[in-house]
Amino acid sequence: MNVIIMVGIAHLHYYRRMIFKELILENFGPYQGKNIINLTPDTEQNGASIILIGGMNGGGKTTIIDSIKLALYGRRAECSTRKNLSYNDFLLESINRGANITEVTRVELTFEHFINEQWIELKIIRHWQSNVKDGKDNLIIIEGEFPDLNLTENWDEYIEDILPLGISNLFLFDGEQVKELAEQDIPNPSLVDAMRALLGLELADKLASDLQILVSRKRKSLESTKEQKDLVNIEEELKFLEKDKKVILQELKTAEKDLKIASKNYRLASDNLRIEGGKIAEKKYKLKQEVDSLSQEIEIIRNQLANVFTQYLPLGLIKPHLNSVRVQLQQEVRASKIQNSYDILRSKDQKLLEFLTTLSIDDINYQKINGFLESENDSLGQEINNIDVYLNGQEKELNYLDNILSYSLPREEEKAKEYVEKLRMLEEELINVEAMAISVEVSKDYQRLEQEYKQKEQRVVECKAEVTRLQKTLESMDRDIQSKLKKLGKYSDRTIEDLQADHLLNAMPKVEQTLMLFKEKLTLRKLNKLENEVTSCFRYLLHKSNFVGKIIINTDNFVLNLYDNLGNLITKNRLSAGEKQLLAIALLWGLARVSGRQLPIVIDTPLGRLDSSHRHNLLERYFPTASHQVILLSTDTEIGEAELEQLHQQNVIAKEYLLDYNSAKNQTTIKSGYFC
Repeated sequence: MNVIIMVGIAHLHYYRRMIFKELILENFGPYQGKNIINLTPDTEQNGASIILIGGMNGGGKTTIIDSIKLALYGRRAECSTRKNLSYNDFLLESINRGANITEVTRVELTFEHFINEQWIELKIIRHWQSNVKDGKDNLIIIEGEFPDLNLTENWDEYIEDILPLGISNLFLFDGEQVKELAEQDIPNPSLVDAMRALLGLELADKLASDLQILVSRKRKSLESTKEQKDLVNIEEELKFLEKDKKVILQELKTAEKDLKIASKNYRLASDNLRIEGGKIAEKKYKLKQEVDSLSQEIEIIRNQLANVFTQYLPLGLIKPHLNSVRVQLQQEVRASKIQNSYDILRSKDQKLLEFLTTLSIDDINYQKINGFLESENDSLGQEINNIDVYLNGQEKELNYLDNILSYSLPREEEKAKEYVEKLRMLEEELINVEAMAISVEVSKDYQRLEQEYKQKEQRVVECKAEVTRLQKTLESMDRDIQSKLKKLGKYSDRTIEDLQADHLLNAMPKVEQTLMLFKEKLTLRKLNKLENEVTSCFRYLLHKSNFVGKIIINTDNFVLNLYDNLGNLITKNRLSAGEKQLLAIALLWGLARVSGRQLPIVIDTPLGRLDSSHRHNLLERYFPTASHQVILLSTDTEIGEAELEQLHQQNVIAKEYLLDYNSAKNQTTIKSGYFC
C-alpha cells in the first residue's frame, strides 16, 4: 500500500514543460489554402513570452484555439464550434467552403516538451477530406523527422501525460470562461474535476474506489446467500446510479456548452444594441451639446447686455433733458467767462484809447472807436444780464456731459442694438435645435436589435436554469452514490471479522483509514499551497495589497472565501465585476503554479469585460509572467493602441499577427503585424 501511495506522489510531481512552436491550418474553417503561424516565444534572449494574434469578432480567433484542441485531442476535443455534432459531421463542417472537393483539410501542430532531461520535438498532423467516413481523421505523429507509429497508436495516452484533457480548459480558455467562473458562487462540477485532476487529488479517489471494489469482491465470496443477494442489489443500484450519473454529466456538459453559446450570442446582441443605441445617443448628445453651447452663448450675451445697462445707456431715457442741461451749461459757462474777463476787457479798451491819443487820429475817428468799444461792452453786459444762472456749472462739467451725449451714449446705444439682435438670432437657433433634439426617434433597427437582445437574454436565463437543475440533480446523485458506498463499506463487517478469512480483508479498514488520512493531508497541503498562490496572485493583480489578507478554499466544493487582514469575511458582493474576473484569473494562475506543470497558456478574448484600470494590471502583471508562452487572441477594442504600446514598452511581445477577414469571401488570411 505504501508503494501505491509513493507512486501516486511521484506522479503528482512529475516534471513537464511544453512549448507550441508552429501551427499550420490548411482549408480549415475560414482559412483557405495553407496558413502558417510561428508560435515560438523569445524567452531565452529577450524574455518575450507573448504571441499576439489580432482579429475581429467572427474572423477566426476561436478557430485558432479550436484547432489546437483538435490537434491535441482529436475526437475528445471540446471545440466551441462542435456543439452537439458527431465527430464526423464536425470534421465535415470544419472544411473551408472555398476548398475544392479533392483538396485536403489539415491541422498541424508542432511542439516541444521536456522529458527525462531532454527536449523532444513532436509534430501532430490531422488531415481529412470531404469523403471522411466513420468519424475518423488521419493522424500522424512525427518525432524529429520521421513518423512514430507507436506514438500514433497510443497518442491519447501519451498526451494525457503531458496536457491531460481534464485540465486543458485551465490553460486553453477564453474571456467568457473567465467571466462565467467569476460570476459563479460555486464552481461547476466539470471545473472542480479539472481542478482536482490538476492538483493530483483524483489519485486518492481512484485508489479508494479500487479498494472498495476489492473489498466488495472479497466480501461477496464470504457472505451468506442472503447477504450476497443484498450486496448484489447494492452493487446493481450503484451501477445504475453511475450509469445515470454519466448521462446527467453528458447532459450537463451539453447544457454548459449551450449556456456558453447563448452567453456569446447574448453578448453579441448586447454589443449590437449598444452600438445602434450609441448612434442615437451620440446624435442626441451632439444636439444637447449644441443646446448647451447656445444656452451658454445666450447667457454671455445677456450678461454683456446687462453690463451695458449699468453704464450710460439708461441716460438715453432722459436725452432731451440732458441736451437742455448742456445748452444751459454752455450759456452759464460763457456768461461766467465774460463776467470774469469784463473788467480786463474794459481796462484794455481804456489803454487802447490812451494809445490812440498818441497817434495822429482825428477826433471823429477817435469817437467812433470809443463808441464801438462802448457798444461791445454794453452788448456783453446785456448778454450777462439776459442769462438766468441756476445750475452754477463749470466748464469741466460741461465737457463731461458733452462727451457722454456726443460719444459714450451713442456708442452704448449701438452696442445694445447689436447685442439685442444677436440675442434674438441665438434664441431662434436654440428653439430650432431643441426641436430637433425632441424629434430624434428610436429607429426600427434599434427596436429589432432590442427585441433580439431580450430574446438572447431570455435564452441565457433558460440555459442557466437548466445548468442549475442538472447540477442539483448531479449533487443528489452523488449523495445517493456516497450513501450506497457507505452501506457497501459497512456491510457485513461482523461476518468478515468472525470469519477471519483473509489477511487482506482484515487489513482493509486500516488501509482505508490510512488512505483517507493521506487524502486529507494531501488535500490540505495542496489546497494550502493553492490558497497562498491564489492570494498572492490576486493581490498582485489587484494592486491593492491591503484589501485581501487571505483566500480560503473550501475542501468540499472549492468555493473561494475572501478575508481581510483582520480575519473578517469579505463577501463577493463587495467585489466589482472587474475584481471578480481578476479573482478568477488568479485562481487559474494559482492552479497552474501549484500543478508544477509548465504549459503554454492560450487566451481568447482576454480583456473583453474589464475596465482600463484592471486591463492595465493584467497587461503589466499577468500576461508577461503567466507562463513561458502566452498566446493572446484579441480584438482591437481589447488590446488597442494604448494597450499595445504598454506591451511594447515592457518588451514582452515575441510575435504579432493579424487575422485579416474578408467578409465577402468569408475567408481569413494571416498577416504579420497587429492592427495598424
